[in-house]
Amino acid sequence: MRRKGTMIDKEIESSYLNETMTLRLYQPESFSPLYKYHICIAHDGNDYYQLGRLATLSDKLHSSEEIANTIFVGIHYKNKYDRRKKYHPNGDQNREYIKFLVHEAVPFLDNLLPTYHMGQSRTLMGDSLAGTLALMTASNYPHTFSNVIMQSPYVDDTVIDAVQNAKGIDTIDIYHTIGTAETAVETTDGKVLDFVEPNRKLHKLLKDTGVSYTYHELENGEHTWKYWQKDLSRALTTMFE
Repeated sequence: MRRKGTMIDKEIESSYLNETMTLRLYQPESFSPLYKYHICIAHDGNDYYQLGRLATLSDKLHSSEEIANTIFVGIHYKNKYDRRKKYHPNGDQNREYIKFLVHEAVPFLDNLLPTYHMGQSRTLMGDSLAGTLALMTASNYPHTFSNVIMQSPYVDDTVIDAVQNAKGIDTIDIYHTIGTAETAVETTDGKVLDFVEPNRKLHKLLKDTGVSYTYHELENGEHTWKYWQKDLSRALTTMFE
């Protein structure tokens, strides 16, 4: 099926990461510089476009006016090791990557696109470790990113502590899902972890903080794109209604 919108690749020379970062933008068919747009940055970006069918879903939801004007921005990783370095809370480049997002990617997008230039119109989205990254970044910079979509995020004590100690987290709007069958997830470092109970612990914590918060447990859902893709339409219509 032919896409209705337009896919555009843009590059940033990141001084924080000392590498060229590619931003893959998907603009809706009705894009016009006369309108203002929400920005949704999706980590694991190529996975969201290919496995999550994000561009097709954007076409559908914009055509049916189920979501507000939104431009999706996919940022991908080189390989699983690069992904862990940048996305994991204790990754070697995690802090630098977050600085890249806040101090390089956001100003670049605000200069390039007709955005609202405010945190309430910026969303970070991700699955697994990418979802963790979204939450950790928004927790540290709630005025830059006020919205989070996290599907089956990795949760450890570092994540729990960060949420407990975050200032201004009650200003963030969060969409959070976990599959009930995610009890033995193999991670990139070779471990097998239960994702369900840590996510339930995070759910209770977030619920108690007073954030604007939507939480779903996907019945028999596993740690795969089969379930994240099915849930994506609900995530987008919840966040961008």
